[in-house]
Amino acid sequence: MTRIPQAELTGIYGAVVKRMSRKMLGDVPDGVGVVWHNRKVLNFSFSVGRKVQKWDRCDENLKSFAHMAVASMVGCGFCLDYGYFQAHNKGLDETKAREVPRWRESDVFTPLERDTLEYAEAMTLTPPTVTDELSARLLKALGPAAMVELTAFIALTNFMTRSNTAFGIESQGLAASCGLKPLSARSTTRTQPMS
Repeated sequence: MTRIPQAELTGIYGAVVKRMSRKMLGDVPDGVGVVWHNRKVLNFSFSVGRKVQKWDRCDENLKSFAHMAVASMVGCGFCLDYGYFQAHNKGLDETKAREVPRWRESDVFTPLERDTLEYAEAMTLTPPTVTDELSARLLKALGPAAMVELTAFIALTNFMTRSNTAFGIESQGLAASCGLKPLSARSTTRTQPMS
């Protein structure tokens, strides 16, 4: 149950949103009903989402892993479920995506992927714990344009995951609807940032 009751999607715009949501996700997510109360916020979220999908300077797998690392750390079940669903639909590496919640113990990630996951977590902590060394490694591996994109992507993911968590929006079973295996359990081991 969401903390703000879902509004009924009405009118022509509501019908369009329902149709597009069902086409993309198979159903209308609870979050759409919650944010429907403020169309300006809803339109902002949709607009940002569409624009972010056009960003192409950073590898999609890296952004997918970063998204899921933030979602796992913040505790946004919907975002984690959606991230895994999107990884599947975009043909990204599902084996690695499934391991993101326990990436520190998993042996499937490359050093660049590990740095990306660490960076996503370091940006998500309050206060952020991004180090000069980690930034330098990522900048060297990705280049400035991809590094800027990855950073902005992680920041926007924090906006979405934290909003959904505050609203009480939970997993909608998107991954399960595709027959995807469950994600690995989140590790309870917290370590200091890697150097």
